[in-house]
Amino acid sequence: MNSHHLKLIQLRRKITLALLLVLPTVAIPSLHAQGKSIRVIAFGAHPDDCDLGAGGLAAKYAAAGYKVKFVSLTNGDAGHQSMGGTELANRRRAEASEAGRRIGIEYEVLDNHDGQLLPSLVVREQVIREIRQWKADIVIAPRPNDYHPDHRYTGILVQDASYMVIVPDVVKDTPPLSSNPVFLYYADRFKKPQPFQPDIVVSIDDVFDKKVDMLDAQVSQFYEWLPWTMHALDQVPQDPAARKKWLANDSIFLPKVNPAWRKALEKYYGPTAAAKIQHAEAFEITEYGRQLTEREIRALFPFFSAK
Repeated sequence: MNSHHLKLIQLRRKITLALLLVLPTVAIPSLHAQGKSIRVIAFGAHPDDCDLGAGGLAAKYAAAGYKVKFVSLTNGDAGHQSMGGTELANRRRAEASEAGRRIGIEYEVLDNHDGQLLPSLVVREQVIREIRQWKADIVIAPRPNDYHPDHRYTGILVQDASYMVIVPDVVKDTPPLSSNPVFLYYADRFKKPQPFQPDIVVSIDDVFDKKVDMLDAQVSQFYEWLPWTMHALDQVPQDPAARKKWLANDSIFLPKVNPAWRKALEKYYGPTAAAKIQHAEAFEITEYGRQLTEREIRALFPFFSAK
């Protein structure tokens, strides 16, 4: 082998080594780690919880052809002022199914009792199965600090499942995921032990009517139980069209954009467009699942302005 050939071989080795060192940092990893499309699963403690936190986002994904599933960890059989038990559970399951149908997503209600949810191994395994069976790329849940124990424990259950979904020797009846999904928290108003951080904020102005349609399907909640808890039942119109309009204008269930989210909206939509956004949903990236680069965020949330 002459010196010229030796130099060529050495050059090729240097190029190969350089590519091996550089490619992992510049190439976008597989964003759809579990399949060919973005798959989203959201958990709530009760039927209607996911709708409030991510109904608009779900409608946007569904309209784009992606798969979304909402899961209620309880059957909601205690959340009403004048009915309960199996009768209420059946009603709420039917309402959730209708809510999902209206925006084109799947909606499942598990048969755990409302007000009795605990972070048990049995329920954790239910959560792990749901995430694995859905082959989720994005998982959404409440933060584990909230006024309602069912909400808190839903957050803990999903948090406890966040690593275990890739562990083969856990929940052996359902194959593990090949890589960890992204885990997100819904937005909330609670400040302790730390306030919600709006890492990702998505405009839902274009699907606001769809979110209203979804909430409108949850009749027992938004027109009966929740107004009753707020001593506002007498303010709910009896006419279906009038009450839907009332719901759309309600500042508690469907508030305008939180001023604290404006910075993130400007980041993803630009200052001019962000200033015009009226309704949005915000999410915090948890520390327990896959961590995202900005390029990955824009790929997994294909709703933002081009950068």
